[in-house]
Formats: sequence, structure tokens, C-alpha cells
Amino acid sequence: MPVESGSSAAARQAKQKRKSHSLSIRRTNSTEQERSGLQRDMLEGQDSKLPLSLRSNLLDLFSQIEREFENLYIENLELRREIETLNDRLAAEGQTFEGADLAKGALKTKASHSTSQLSQKLKTTYKASTSKIVSSFKATTSRAVCQLVKEYVGHRDGIWDLSVTRTQPVVLGTASADHTAMLWSIETGKCLLKYMGHQGSVNSIKFHPTEQMALTASGDQTAHIWRYMVQLPTPQPVADMSQQTPCEDDVDFSDKDEADGEVEGPNDCPSVRVPTTTLRSHQGVVIAADWLVGGKQVVTASWDRAANLYDVETSELVHSLTGHDQELTHCCTHPTQRLVVTSSRDTTFRLWDFRDPSIHSVNVFQGHTDTVTSAVFTVGDNVVSGSDDRTVKVWDLKNMRSPIATIRTDSAVNRISVSVNQKIIALPHDNRQVRLFDMSGVRLARLPRSNRQGHRRMVCCSAWCEDNTSCNLFTCGFDRQAIGWNINIPALLQEK
Repeated sequence: MPVESGSSAAARQAKQKRKSHSLSIRRTNSTEQERSGLQRDMLEGQDSKLPLSLRSNLLDLFSQIEREFENLYIENLELRREIETLNDRLAAEGQTFEGADLAKGALKTKASHSTSQLSQKLKTTYKASTSKIVSSFKATTSRAVCQLVKEYVGHRDGIWDLSVTRTQPVVLGTASADHTAMLWSIETGKCLLKYMGHQGSVNSIKFHPTEQMALTASGDQTAHIWRYMVQLPTPQPVADMSQQTPCEDDVDFSDKDEADGEVEGPNDCPSVRVPTTTLRSHQGVVIAADWLVGGKQVVTASWDRAANLYDVETSELVHSLTGHDQELTHCCTHPTQRLVVTSSRDTTFRLWDFRDPSIHSVNVFQGHTDTVTSAVFTVGDNVVSGSDDRTVKVWDLKNMRSPIATIRTDSAVNRISVSVNQKIIALPHDNRQVRLFDMSGVRLARLPRSNRQGHRRMVCCSAWCEDNTSCNLFTCGFDRQAIGWNINIPALLQEK
């Protein structure tokens, strides 16, 4: 019987190793092929125009993302358990160390003081590690309740501005690019009167503080003062247009625009065609106008880079306020003092002081990087400005070097308004959203927007109503409608 040499035995062992290794490779490849074949079968069973290789890569990527989220979720749960364990241990150590009941006042103070530094460190570590995951599971205990109460439909073009009367009867006024201004019953949504005296787009509407007079600014380079007399209709009991819904914070139900049909204006609405007073001094579009306190003077802002101060009784030009380098976008007057603020495309807004007849001082606020779309007074000594640079800033008139609060948003901000009673800022955006903030810059809510409620185009203006009506906030936009909202902000949410 032949004896196998050592070299042949070693060669045979090497051959067996290569054979087993190739067999394992074939088995691995076979498993991967089966898995890829299963994925291909799944992909082929779906209707898609994407190439199979691209769809396979996408499936692999999504699987990796899912595994990452699973790991983060598991880590989040582990951190929660560790924090609970540490909290229990700290509480137990506090009881053992003091040898008494923690409910006693002095002992409770010592225990909380001894664990404050460690618990703060735990909180910081916990927030830094799991803030993204925890936020998705966090339950909000108090939320603002926003109810869409009424829609005011009748204009044939976008609505630039709206305002609420300061005297009885309380009505809503809208200014539209269709060359008209309308007065509406807040409760019924019925048009009460239509003003048709302008030859261009009506860009602004403001009501006299004590009399039934309206001031409108227009693209025909004039501002009109006209009187109105309306009688409110009897409210009819109708079903609510929407149920009370918590204001949406993050999710937008739909971004699709609805088709805009031709909206017919009210047929039985009385009209006014002749103004009481016509103010003619501007050489460009009059973009905004407002009454000074007392209602004896008005101020207008124009694209000719000037703001004019008029006497209402004589319609004479009292002062021409110049200094802006580009077109003006808005003007606003203080509710109790002879102060005027004008905003411009030159990224600034200016404060004009008429309290001393011999001195007309001006202060320039430079804090934005794009067009200042509006600047409004609050009841106190603050001014709130909004801009196309997607920020809103709160200023103190006594210290105008830097804002006391800055709100950063994701879209350009149009004509803002501040609630006198609740001190809430309503921000209308280009992206069809309306957000609510407090004076310190804390976000309170976002008005719901879907296919069935909310604006479908750019929201141009907001206005608060402080009277006891069904709506306390109004918004208007380029979808040709104004909307009345009932906003209920819980006191706990406002204090945060």
C-alpha cells in the first residue's frame, strides 16, 4: 500500500481549505442573491417608472435609515430608564442621609439643594442627546384653540388691507385691488356697503376714531375720506363652519392651491361713489394711510418716498415727511400720542414725533436687511416691525439701538398687527400661513390651514378686534377673501 508523502498531504489539506472557503463564499453569495431576488420580486410587484437598480438602492438606503432610527429610539428608552433610576436613587439617598421625612420643609429644602447640580447635569445631557426623538413624543398640555368663524367673500381681486371700526356699529372694512373697499357685517358675513370712488387699487383702509368716516389710500395717487351709514342685519342661526381645532404647530394638511373661480360680488350691496375729501399731493402710489390721535389729521405713505401730513377739515398739506431712500410700504400712528412710524423698502423705518409743534424730530431704526413691510405701535412704548427678511422685531422707543426681541420665521412677513388686550402679534406670511407670537418672541400658535379652511394665497394683512364680537382676529389675502377667527389663548400658554 503506497504511503502518502508529507508534501502531498499538505497539498490535499490546502485543496480542502480552498474548497471549503469557496463553498462558504458560494453559500454567502447564494444568501445575498436570495435576498436581492426577494427585493427585486417586491420591487417588480410595485407599479413604478423608476429603474430597478435605482429602486433597489433606494430600498437599501431606507433600510439603513430605519435601522438608525431604531438605534436612536432604543438609546432614548435606555436614557429614560437611567434617568428614572438615578432620580429614584437620589430620592432614596436624600431620605437615608437626613433620616427623616422629605415632606418636612427644612429637610426638603436641603435635599433639593444637594441634588440640584447633579439633576441639572442630567437634564442637560438628556436634552442634548434625545431632544429630536423626545420632541416627537411630547404631549402638549395646553394649546391655543383657533376657530374659523366666518369668511367674507365678494371682492373680484386680492385684498390688500382690512380694519375694524372703533365706533358702533362694529363692522369690518376691506381694501382690494379690484378698486373697491367694502364694509361687512362681522356676524353674518354680509356686505353692508361698497365704496367705488377710486380709480386704482385700494391699498389701505382705516376708520375714524370717533365718527363714521373711513380713510382709504389708492394706486390712483390719492387718499379719500368718505362717510358711511350702515345698519347691521339680524344674525341668522347657522351651523359653525368648523369645529374648534387646536392651532397647528408643524404639519400643513395641504399645499395644493384650489382653483379660483370667478367670484360674483354682492348684488344688493349699496355703494358710495363720491368722497367727502380727496387728498392730492403725492406723485406716486399711495400705499397706506392712517388717522392721527383725535382724528383731525391724517398721514399718508407713498411710493414717491414721502409721507404727507394733512389737515382733515381743510384737506391742506401740513408737512411732507422726507428722508427715506426708497418707496414707502406702510405708515402707522400711535393710539394715544402724536407719533407716526413709516416703513420703507430701504430696510429702515422712521419714527416721527409731532407732540411739540415746533419740533418734528425723527429717529431711524436700522435692524432689517430687506424691505420693512410694516411697523406698528403697541399700547406701551414699543414698536413691532416686520420685514421681507423673514424676521419680526420688537423695539423699545426709549432705547432704539437694538431690538428687545427678534422673531425668525420661514417666510416673508406682511402687515402685522398687535392685540391690545392680549399683547399677541399676528404675523401674515407670503406662504399662506398666519402665526401668533407674544411680545417676548415666544411662538403661541399657528392658524390651521387646509383645503377647507384658511387662506389659499399669500396672506397680506391681519387685524385684531378688541370688541365683544364672535371674531377677535381677521386676516385677508390674495385669494380674494377675508376670514374671521376666534382665538382663545390659555393664560398658562401666554405666561410661558
